[in-house]
Amino acid sequence: MGGALPINVNDGADCHELQAPVKDVPSENDGLSNRSRIPSIAEVGSFVEYPVPEESSTSPASVFSQKTLGHGRLTLRRWNVLLKLITNPPENSSVALDGASSLDIASIIAVARFGAPVNAADGVLNAMDTSSQSMRECLNSGQTIYGVNTGFGGSADTHTNSVVKLQRNLIRFLNCGIIVPPPVKRRPTKKDRATDDTDAEYREMSDFGQSRYDEYQLASSTMPESWVRATMLIRSNSLATGNSGVRSDLAHSLVRLLNLNISPIIPLRGSISASGDLIPLSYIAATLQGSSEVEVWMGRRGDERDRRRLTANEALSQASLEHLELGPKEGLTMVNGTSVSAGVASLALHDVHGLISLSQVLTAMAVEALRGSVESFDAFFSEVRPHSGQTEVASNLRGFLQGSQLVANKVNDDDRGNSLHQDRYAIRTAPQWLGPLLEDLMLADKQVSVEINSTTDNPLVNTGQKILHGGNFQAMSVTSAMEKIRAVTTSIGRLLFAQCTELINPALSNGLPPNLTADEPSQSFLFKGIDICMASLQSELGVMSMPVTSHVQNAEMGNQSVNSLALLSSRCAHTALDVLSQMSAAYLLALCQALDLRAIQLKFLSSFYPKMESLATELFGPIGKGFEPMLQALWKEFKKAYDETTSLDSTQRYVRINHSLRSTIIDHAFQNSQDDPLLISALKEWSERLPTLASETSQATLVSYAVHPDATEYLGKASRAMYTFVRFQLKIPFETASREHRGMNVVDGDSRNLGALVSEIYGAIQKGTIYTPVMDCLREAMAVP
Repeated sequence: MGGALPINVNDGADCHELQAPVKDVPSENDGLSNRSRIPSIAEVGSFVEYPVPEESSTSPASVFSQKTLGHGRLTLRRWNVLLKLITNPPENSSVALDGASSLDIASIIAVARFGAPVNAADGVLNAMDTSSQSMRECLNSGQTIYGVNTGFGGSADTHTNSVVKLQRNLIRFLNCGIIVPPPVKRRPTKKDRATDDTDAEYREMSDFGQSRYDEYQLASSTMPESWVRATMLIRSNSLATGNSGVRSDLAHSLVRLLNLNISPIIPLRGSISASGDLIPLSYIAATLQGSSEVEVWMGRRGDERDRRRLTANEALSQASLEHLELGPKEGLTMVNGTSVSAGVASLALHDVHGLISLSQVLTAMAVEALRGSVESFDAFFSEVRPHSGQTEVASNLRGFLQGSQLVANKVNDDDRGNSLHQDRYAIRTAPQWLGPLLEDLMLADKQVSVEINSTTDNPLVNTGQKILHGGNFQAMSVTSAMEKIRAVTTSIGRLLFAQCTELINPALSNGLPPNLTADEPSQSFLFKGIDICMASLQSELGVMSMPVTSHVQNAEMGNQSVNSLALLSSRCAHTALDVLSQMSAAYLLALCQALDLRAIQLKFLSSFYPKMESLATELFGPIGKGFEPMLQALWKEFKKAYDETTSLDSTQRYVRINHSLRSTIIDHAFQNSQDDPLLISALKEWSERLPTLASETSQATLVSYAVHPDATEYLGKASRAMYTFVRFQLKIPFETASREHRGMNVVDGDSRNLGALVSEIYGAIQKGTIYTPVMDCLREAMAVP
């Protein structure tokens, strides 16, 4: 602890259980969203491992080597490790603390969100005790050791011989964070009223305080439980290096708390992450002491009847755990480090790897929905501009689009209709946009991976058993990683927002109807609300991308004049990721709607062409010369006008299209020197019959498709997998007017509105079930054998 006294962060109950399907634990202080982005055990089902290249070393820097692993392979490897940890029996899947810098982010996720067991090797505990003995010997020899027999931070000019009391007082003055108490749960009984003023107090709460209490809950004052568990694991791992000069009892006690599902309730705010995350960590230290002034969650995670909130003193007693008396430096060691920031950052890093992988799949779906071209992703572009991220994204997109019947054929300009000869930037430059973001994430991943395997308190005991004073607690590496993640998240959002705008705007969508309605455009404005919502979410992402380093304040008597604000940046990263998750969910719903509309268009055109051909043959065939070229020209003009009239209701649309076709018929007649009087009557009959024929065919196609919507026959590999997940696993329906009307007065059927459907997809992102098809897409795109 180099001086100042940073504050702590903590929130409600965000937990998962290995023995049963995951279920978040409700709590009085569960205000932040419980972010679990991996399937529950029940949802994972049978374990599928995705082959990825092997590494020779076991250190984290090489286990996930960025020299040999691109972002996709890194993500797949982490997925494999995580699935093994959460699907294997507990005795075969514990996370080991070996003091050898081997902790990885997948293991943190398994412990923090799924309750995977933890163990510390005997050798690690012995190394810690040796370091502790060295610390005591130096103290006994009369050395002045910061935070052991001196004051703290800007008060380090004071000295004391009461070293144990000093540690006790350190924890007490750091337990200063704000935690909103649980709400009133019952009305007072008659006995209460007879004995005290409870009724008056209740009325006061009901009439005044309770009206604002719900507002406090929305902005919870405590950390999610997963953040706390990640913190305890990383703190244990840091102590396991044997460089902190403390007893093995500390690491052993933390491991026991993790395995017994006892999680301290930690305030969300208060840390500046300079001398580590002092205030949050002090609540964990107070729990080890068995304080009656801090509270914990205890009981089976996911079991509402067993999970309960009680004081640390009560929890340790019920679990038959000894209260820990903190010895020399042990209080300081517990609070002086980057474990909270690193833990929260690890969870954010895991989440952003998933979301940027999802964004590539969504981009491939957008290429198909917009009838874009795969040409933009040709390998040549990356050969002449060989950025690793750009190369990987382009390769993935080529793989994702294999088998698509919707991508445009650039060899034949007819496929482009009257649209631009090349795609707009939102899909054409996706590799150049997303590629650098992958590279940023790889660097952020390296920074966090190093941090979670580092000793970050002060002072330290080196291998020669010498005490050294320094500043490893300054968490700027974590801040740097989180600033990247927040910038990356905003950039992903901007790309998805631009793509979604193209889908919904008929002027940009290459023939999709306005607002992605399957019905009359003058009556249904289906996805207009989604369009507005996406703009709102993207604006919020822009705010979340602001760097925290420009807001650093001079703290703690001027001693902590620079401070990393790593925990603040990590918290903002989680908020940004949650917003991006909502954007991705809304966009995925729009994409599936757009792909259904494309399928309907193709089915209509396929069904209508022979009818139009038959009508043309009947009316114009007898005229003779030039009929075949005229028929081809008519069909080309029909498809062009069909794309250009999507904003018209059907009664107007096909009349307008017919007007376009009449000039084509007349031009061909003149070109072939035909002035047969039959042409005029044939043209009049054509104008009467064609619009009705087209309108009836269009309506019949829509009605038939809406009964069993399925666009998979037209889709590329990635779109097919994601569309199947949304339509058939999540059971998200294709939106038509009949569903809209049924939602107003439901008797039977699916009455969910668009918000409920987006929420369903958002839930799949939060739980992580959506990443099963995403990982399948990655594996196939990279042609992993």
